Amino acid sequence: MTIGVVIADDQALVRGGFRVLVESMSDMHVVGEAGDGAEAVTLTRRLSPDVVLMDIRMPGVDGIEATRLIKTEPATAAVKVLVLTTFDLDEYVYAALLAGASGFLLKDTSPENLLDAIRVVAAGDALLAPSVTRRLISEFTAHATAADRAERAASAAALATLTEREREVLVEVAHGLSNAEIADRLHMSPATAKTHVSRLLSKLSARDRAQLVVIAYETGLVTA
Repeated sequence: MTIGVVIADDQALVRGGFRVLVESMSDMHVVGEAGDGAEAVTLTRRLSPDVVLMDIRMPGVDGIEATRLIKTEPATAAVKVLVLTTFDLDEYVYAALLAGASGFLLKDTSPENLLDAIRVVAAGDALLAPSVTRRLISEFTAHATAADRAERAASAAALATLTEREREVLVEVAHGLSNAEIADRLHMSPATAKTHVSRLLSKLSARDRAQLVVIAYETGLVTA
């Protein structure tokens, strides 16, 4: 099976470059292109891709709102969103993660890293550079709204329901490790690591691994 990809970017030249790169791989193909967020949502509903490469700044519906719409609709919630951004748009990246994006990459990343990232998120893992994530959490929790603080307090309370082993696994998830890497680090089987992650998602009411990372940093379990 190949990985179906939708490319969402308002610049045709950028979309064309990504298409050539993706189509050069035997294990993935482009199923559609979108010039704005609204079109990305429409294509995702119609084509059910595995991954959407999502630009953030687009006319009309931006990448954040498009991500939220994709991840909150039952028919498209399983689709993975990989956000493409730059360091000077950190606040947008943070919002995209909260909206349900599975990870983010800088637009100047290498072609190899982009292709690897598509495979990682398609497999169900989050792609989060720990150093950048720490920077995001540190900056934007300092400017949290009352609703944000209430949600964080609920997450902190939920941590009390975790076993010591689950806490250890959550720390490793926050460090960006895959299930196989967690298994190796904590001396358990990959299946056991996967089970722990599933329990964390349920106990902490997180939609995916990216939100587990946010929770780990926001509650202070992991610090910069």
